[in-house]
Amino acid sequence: MITLYDYLDSGNGYKVRLLLAQLGIKYRYVELDIMRGETRTPEYLAKNPDGRIPLLELEDRRYLAQSDAILWYLADGSALLPGERFERAQVLQWMFFEQYSHEPYVATPRFIMRHFAADSPRRAELPQRQARGREALAVMERHLTDHSYFVAERYTIADIALYGYTHVAEDGGLALEPYPAVRAWLARVAGQPRYVGLLDRPPLP
Repeated sequence: MITLYDYLDSGNGYKVRLLLAQLGIKYRYVELDIMRGETRTPEYLAKNPDGRIPLLELEDRRYLAQSDAILWYLADGSALLPGERFERAQVLQWMFFEQYSHEPYVATPRFIMRHFAADSPRRAELPQRQARGREALAVMERHLTDHSYFVAERYTIADIALYGYTHVAEDGGLALEPYPAVRAWLARVAGQPRYVGLLDRPPLP
C-alpha cells in the first residue's frame, strides 16, 4: 500500500488527497506537523531531502515529492489526465502556472495569515503577494469565462492543482467575489464524484 506523508492544512497535500479519493486509491496517511519541524528530522530528510510535504511513498519504497509530480504519477492512465499529446502539454502548462504564478501568491498569504501572529515580520509580505495573487486569479477568470475547465472542457488534474488553494484564497485575504467565473468553476469542482474537503481526515485504509 502506498503512503502519503502530509500536513492536513496543506493545500498542496490536499490536492493529492482529493485525487486519491476520486481515483478510489487506498493509502496509508502519515500526518507531520510542519510547524513543529517534523519534516526536518533526519528520518524524514532521508526520505525527502527537501524536507517538505506532501511526499508519496510507493510500495517498493521509492519516494516521490512535489504535489504536481505526484498528481501526474497517480493520474497517468486515468480519465483525469488526457491521453492526447497537446492536451497533456496544456495540463502541464496550467500546473506550471499554478506553481510559479499562483501558489506563491495565493497559498503563501493564507499560510502567513493562519500561522503567524499579527505582529510577525512575515505580515509585511502580504500586500505584494496579495496583489500578485489577484493577478493570478484574473488570469484564471479570463480563461474560465469561456471554458468550463482548464483543459479539454473536462475535469483534469489541472483543475485539482489550481483548486487546492484557490478555494481557500479568502483565508489569505484574497476576495473571490470579483471573479464569478472562478467561483462557478469552484462549484463545478466541488460537485465532482467522491469529492473530499481540505480538512476531511483521510479514512483508515
